Amino acid sequence: MFAWSDLRIPIIAAPMAGGASTPELVVSVGEAGGLGFLAAGYKTPDATAQQIIEVRQRTHRPFGVNVFVPGPPLTDQTGVESFRDELAGTARAYGVELPPIRVADDDWFPEKLALLAELRVPVVSFTFGLPPIEWVRELGAAGSYLIATVTSVQEAALAGERGIDALCVQGTEAGGHRGTFTPVEEPGTVPLAELVSAVREVSRLPIVAAGGIHSGAQIAALRESGAVAVQLGTGFLRTDESGAHPSHQAAFADPRFSRTVITRAFSGRPARGLLNAFITEHDAAAPRAYPQVHHLTKGLRAAAGRRGDPDGLALWAGTGYRSAKTGPASDVLMGLWEETRLAPGAETERDV
Repeated sequence: MFAWSDLRIPIIAAPMAGGASTPELVVSVGEAGGLGFLAAGYKTPDATAQQIIEVRQRTHRPFGVNVFVPGPPLTDQTGVESFRDELAGTARAYGVELPPIRVADDDWFPEKLALLAELRVPVVSFTFGLPPIEWVRELGAAGSYLIATVTSVQEAALAGERGIDALCVQGTEAGGHRGTFTPVEEPGTVPLAELVSAVREVSRLPIVAAGGIHSGAQIAALRESGAVAVQLGTGFLRTDESGAHPSHQAAFADPRFSRTVITRAFSGRPARGLLNAFITEHDAAAPRAYPQVHHLTKGLRAAAGRRGDPDGLALWAGTGYRSAKTGPASDVLMGLWEETRLAPGAETERDV
């Protein structure tokens, strides 16, 4: 089974659904000594399997796969219908027909877990909730190390009771979707460092710290507070191996996009991204309905991508987005670790 001592560098490239987390990114980070993650969210089991096989053909280093946990049934059908009407003008502008409303949150969850168990994926992480106990046992028997994304002390306690091996503690600074256990829940506002300390008081599980991390000084401080590793998504979005849309990558350095906000406009779940025209126009009307809103806006986002229009894209970004570097992911990883080693008071020799 995976152990933290398997990593030469305790830095994880976060799983980023939607295409950013490519096999190339996973391999580059893993070969450099970190831990790369594939994102199974929005992918079919076959597409997920193909990426796992590709990673295994190119590296013998450990890697992970992240899975979205399905939420409860849709309860706000009226709100979603109203939001579909709200999007009609944007759809006409892009020349897109909005799809029918999807009622069920069906992302092939059991099929993906069966696949990960069959392929004996070294590390499996979960976002938006916890897997059923039978799958905790099944994946554990297959040798997978299980990590749950948590955004509060309460969620951390539930993960410990479920038998999860480690916690990915996600602070308010994180880019992309907040990992709250229910789609209607409002995300917490506790900064990452404070949340790590609070979780450490109630759980002895290993902690991975995630959210707005962009410097060696932050990494050193989080390691000092007890995190066995840190997880960065935004920090790898502009690398050569990233699959993020070029307009998304360019927006990080564009002065027009000057701050991040948490919005439900693109998916119905709270997520942090760069404030753009789509959020300004549609955030107030977006219902708490995931993945229904995600499916409604999917075609709009694709059309914006074809036009290279960042104002129609979900520009997911953590609060440290201006520090995201270009170049090979391995260089970004090793540069961050060198900064960490040189940070005042850094304890880089701690067993991980």
